[in-house]
Amino acid sequence: MGGTTSFDLKTYLDARRERVDAALDRYLPPEDSRPETLHRAMRYSVFSGGKRIRPVFCMAAYEACGGAGDAVLPVACSLELIHTYSLIHDDLPCMDDDDMRRGKPTSHKVFGEATAVLAGDALLTFAMELVVEAGGRLMDPLTALRIAAEITKAAGSDGMVAGQVLDMECENRQVDESLMEYIHSRKTGKLITASVRCGAIAAGADDVLLEKLSAYGSRLGLAFQIIDDILDEEGSFGELKSGKGLDGERGKATYPRVFGLERSKAAAAGLVADAARAVDGLGEGFAPLAALAEFVASRNS
Repeated sequence: MGGTTSFDLKTYLDARRERVDAALDRYLPPEDSRPETLHRAMRYSVFSGGKRIRPVFCMAAYEACGGAGDAVLPVACSLELIHTYSLIHDDLPCMDDDDMRRGKPTSHKVFGEATAVLAGDALLTFAMELVVEAGGRLMDPLTALRIAAEITKAAGSDGMVAGQVLDMECENRQVDESLMEYIHSRKTGKLITASVRCGAIAAGADDVLLEKLSAYGSRLGLAFQIIDDILDEEGSFGELKSGKGLDGERGKATYPRVFGLERSKAAAAGLVADAARAVDGLGEGFAPLAALAEFVASRNS
């Protein structure tokens, strides 16, 4: 990971988050367009303080593979919309039943359960509209369709949704290492991997480079969820979630619960190191991705 220490990640992140936020504001329907309640609910959750990690991964991979300009922005925004929809639904009483998210009342606490469900549905479908319509205007339409397929697979029944279903089904059950990895790699890992892959695909990366970036994304995506588990166990989320150790109280299948904190921390560190090795030696353009691996390893919220 030589060279990452001199890379100014904060400036890099701030600049790309600003671009994503500005694009999201342009793309999303305004609050005063009918149906107003739905559009307020969509914007409420999208602009509630997210770090835009998935869009940044997408943009970093796009730039590393030689991409330039705004062609990747609809793709980056679609990933954030899908992530936001998943959080709205995860917070519902029928799932994790969380009242707070990022220091604010969750969508269903503000707008009611029915509107929260529909806001999530609308964000998911609008995400794909963005890729196919806006993305198809800014890049080759076949590339936009390939990206749409990547995202839908990552979010669907063998991706994020699969992880959420098994996350609920495995509450208060004994879980082995294989199933634990399957849940986490889908619940969080697949969409992060897709973020990296879609940025690379948008830039026209060849199969060899795409394979290296897939390894980077899959390992970092799994590490991201393990670190989430560790932060929850240690109560490091603060007001971002409802309290300390809620996953344990619910009997969730988490790495610390199954393997203990120390082994979980070692697993996360090993995955981050593997991700960094996957992009090591690929050139200066990959410095942001290497620095993002360090960022994931050191995150505390």
